[in-house]
Amino acid sequence: MRKGKVYYKEHFAGIITETDDGEFVFRYDETFVTEHPKEFITFTMPVTNKPYTEKRLFPFFDGLIPEGWLLDIASKNWKINQNDRMGLLLACCKNCIGAVSVEQIQEENEQ
Repeated sequence: MRKGKVYYKEHFAGIITETDDGEFVFRYDETFVTEHPKEFITFTMPVTNKPYTEKRLFPFFDGLIPEGWLLDIASKNWKINQNDRMGLLLACCKNCIGAVSVEQIQEENEQ
């Protein structure tokens, strides 16, 4: 299972997870829901306490991943298959241009 902390501007917004079954889940943080109920990360994912679930990486998050020559460089440097969208998201999107960034959460057994 791979996870990332999602930030909206400087605020911790929630967690994105790729489960061992290959599903993707995004859940807004309870504090973010309470303090920033109108500051959604994308129109397609309004702020709610309910988790969002998809069989593929959410289009919004997939759109954060570099494309073209920059994707080629990232894929080669980090040795990540271009089809591993969660791996690319976690590797490339810590310092995104724009309001949303994703920081990988290291599992205890990976350290």
